Amino acid sequence: MELLVLLVLLGAAASPGGGSGPGPHSLHYFYTGVSEPGPGLPEFSGAGYVDGQLVITYSSETQRAQPGTAWMERNVGPEQWERDTWNLRVAQSVFREDLDILRGRYNQSGGFHTYQLKYGCELQGDSSTGGFYQYAYDGRDFVSLDKDRETWVAADDGAQVTKRKWDADRSDAQRYRIYLERECIKWLGKYLEYGKETLQRTEPPRVQVSDRPSRDGLTTLSCRVHGFYPRNVAVVWLKKGVAVPQETNCGDVVPSGDGTYQTRATIEIDPSRETDYTCSVEHPSLAADLRVPWGPKSNVMLIVGVVIGVLVLVAAVTGAVVFLRKKNSGYKAAAAHEGSAGSGSNQGSDTCVKA
Repeated sequence: MELLVLLVLLGAAASPGGGSGPGPHSLHYFYTGVSEPGPGLPEFSGAGYVDGQLVITYSSETQRAQPGTAWMERNVGPEQWERDTWNLRVAQSVFREDLDILRGRYNQSGGFHTYQLKYGCELQGDSSTGGFYQYAYDGRDFVSLDKDRETWVAADDGAQVTKRKWDADRSDAQRYRIYLERECIKWLGKYLEYGKETLQRTEPPRVQVSDRPSRDGLTTLSCRVHGFYPRNVAVVWLKKGVAVPQETNCGDVVPSGDGTYQTRATIEIDPSRETDYTCSVEHPSLAADLRVPWGPKSNVMLIVGVVIGVLVLVAAVTGAVVFLRKKNSGYKAAAAHEGSAGSGSNQGSDTCVKA
């Protein structure tokens, strides 16, 4: 049996629509099949994300398509969940069969193997769209769709067999292109409307710049960007106002756990040669890029800090000396009072003790 092509149009029988705010926005699906399932590792799993937020999930263990967010549960009816469940069960069967085919294709008698599919679409801020459709086997690229040419691209010799078979019927590639450019974008708009309170909000980024010694007299500057939504952000270090992306090391954009995202960008510099560095951040919530300069610790400020510290110390010592003098004077006055009171009186002694 030949390797099958599967396009699961989640909810395709409905009539999607709805608007969306300024982009970019995305609708992405991920399917994974494994040859040797185990506890916590199902034979097949599927998930859909809108702007990085889980909206649909499926597992061969549950055998049901389920909402990933409260707003999906509120807005999507039982008929669509039934359709999605049926489609994903078909995908599970296809992935099981394809894994057997690929093991034979690559002369593998057994062992643990994975077969994955990711596909989806994007809507940019200027209303332009994009889409992709990619397969992977054992974590490596297998075949992908060249949407504009309506053909498949093979990543290795084993994938060439699949490419030739799928290219033999160009109607399949055309169908995928139409889905990515039309149906997927329509569903993205509908989901954005469902979850507009969270998906179409914006949270501006907060930026913190710090430094630490690294090696050989160099310094590593760090720009931490956090608390922003949506996920897309651009961070780069500027040297004398000019971006130096080749020298900027960008970390991954990861969830903060509170519905926002965070990331970090670092750069290694020689502070003895140049100190004019600024972290620049671009985000949809900002009308212009946010720039936070790095300021090296000034020797003048260090001197001021030392002087202030010395003055505080002197004041403390002076205060202690004055206190002791007053205390000693009090004791002498009490003793003199005791002597003048006479041996038969306890008044002076009581006053000293009470004091």
